[in-house]
Amino acid sequence: MRFEQFTAGSVLRLGPRTVHEDEIVDFAARHDPQWFHTDPAAARRGRFGGLIASGWHTCAIAMRLVVDGALAGSESFASPGLERVRWPHPVRPGDTLRLTATVLEARRARSSPHLGVLRWRWQLHNQAGVETLDLTATSLFDLTPTPCTEPTTP
Repeated sequence: MRFEQFTAGSVLRLGPRTVHEDEIVDFAARHDPQWFHTDPAAARRGRFGGLIASGWHTCAIAMRLVVDGALAGSESFASPGLERVRWPHPVRPGDTLRLTATVLEARRARSSPHLGVLRWRWQLHNQAGVETLDLTATSLFDLTPTPCTEPTTP
């Protein structure tokens, strides 16, 4: 999507994306190797009664849904960060996730008319409608005009 397509109040619905046990274990083994993410047998005996995805894996899934559904081909080039991130409920093997992205603000930067600033809320829900991620992100867009070149004549 192009920056001008984002307007305050607009909502994008992205997904679905099913999460499998092997990817939960693989992501955690590489990035968050805690037993409740990597050891299904131990996780069954733990507080959650089974394996759960790392919160960072949950964020990565949301990011992929946003890139594929909204940012690919856009002027987006960076993010200065997140205002908040919450994982109200864990993602489990077999969950099918859907993301709702609500635009909170889309404006030109005060410091530069060629910089678009998008603040949006991402909420990820599983197949039962249970929220698994709630974050507020800021995305930056390069709105520098593309120089117009005149066609050459043969």
